[in-house]
Amino acid sequence: MPREVIKALQAKRLQQVLERVYHSVGFYKKSFDAVKVKPDDIKSISDMKKLPFITRNDFQNNYPFGLFSVPMSNIVRLHTASGTSGKSIVFGYTKHDTELWSDLIARSLVAAGITKNDIIHNAFGYGLFTGGLGLHYGAEKIGASVIPISGGNDKRQLMILQDFGPTVICSTPSCVLHLAEEGKAMGVDVKSLKLRVGIFGAEPWSNATLTKEAGPMKRYSAIPAASRNCRK
Repeated sequence: MPREVIKALQAKRLQQVLERVYHSVGFYKKSFDAVKVKPDDIKSISDMKKLPFITRNDFQNNYPFGLFSVPMSNIVRLHTASGTSGKSIVFGYTKHDTELWSDLIARSLVAAGITKNDIIHNAFGYGLFTGGLGLHYGAEKIGASVIPISGGNDKRQLMILQDFGPTVICSTPSCVLHLAEEGKAMGVDVKSLKLRVGIFGAEPWSNATLTKEAGPMKRYSAIPAASRNCRK
């Protein structure tokens, strides 16, 4: 699409979201009214600066389901953040949400050069975190083979990396560095693995970390995915 058409579509969808939450979630109506803003006042993406900020405390104060804009009967999956600083932030997903999520992850993986011929070692955490399952369904959507290894158990991770021959590894940056260190200590030649693509995210990482991670992989991507640290 031309850029102007994309901007118009973004504005339309933003207005739809604002209308929905304003009329279905008490917290949003109250916060909008407090700054004297109505959904109709947001005509374009540039008008977003008029909207009130939402903080982590707002999520925690409305724990667990106070910010949901649909009834629980429409929710097919629940995830949470780590909850390390108090009550967890809760995320509810409708069937449409999970389908859209899978599409977005699939597009991200394809952009990183991954195809249905790849075997993906998914070391993002499964469970209440969004990382493992979020990436898993996007990978299946493009037809790739997924190893749902999750985090932890270094010896098993390294055995699978050698025996199953995955061509892609997905994890936090610290996880893959930790596995490389453990592999070296165990006498595993990491450069002999078939890995060619790394998908890393869910925590901050520097350019120095990127350089250190290079190893045998030729392509890197950072995509949003919540995950526990592999060391845990």
